[in-house]
Amino acid sequence: MEETEKQTLATADIMRIMEMLPHRYPFLLIDKIIEMDGDNSGIGIKNVTINEPQFTGHFPERPIMPGVLLIEAMAQTAGALCVHSRGSDSAPQLVYFMTIDKAKFRKPVVPGDVVEFHVKKLKQRANIWKFDAVAKVDGAKVAEAEISAMLVDA
Repeated sequence: MEETEKQTLATADIMRIMEMLPHRYPFLLIDKIIEMDGDNSGIGIKNVTINEPQFTGHFPERPIMPGVLLIEAMAQTAGALCVHSRGSDSAPQLVYFMTIDKAKFRKPVVPGDVVEFHVKKLKQRANIWKFDAVAKVDGAKVAEAEISAMLVDA
């Protein structure tokens, strides 16, 4: 008889995210993280609302989430995974965004959308991680990129 182990995946609510990342409103772009598998993969969640400051100018008649903010939210999700993998006993770390490669934007993200940022580790060397990141709304890909980040002692 074969035994199967069920892995419990970690999650992070907004309070835990604020412990892991230095970002704050209006630049903290993820509301929670679900299904964190160490630093291997995770899914960040962003609830897009009309009262966010970027929509006053992008664009007043047709609000669209700027692509650069989608990329930043991917990076925040990946950065939180890196910090989480260090464990809660280590001192807070700074996460520096290093590279963006192969970025593509597929569909506009608008107020009312719930964006899922699926990040998966491609490789890690010392304090540098590289991730494949995909943003989805209702299961449809809206943006994608390869991103890298570096953890630095605070």
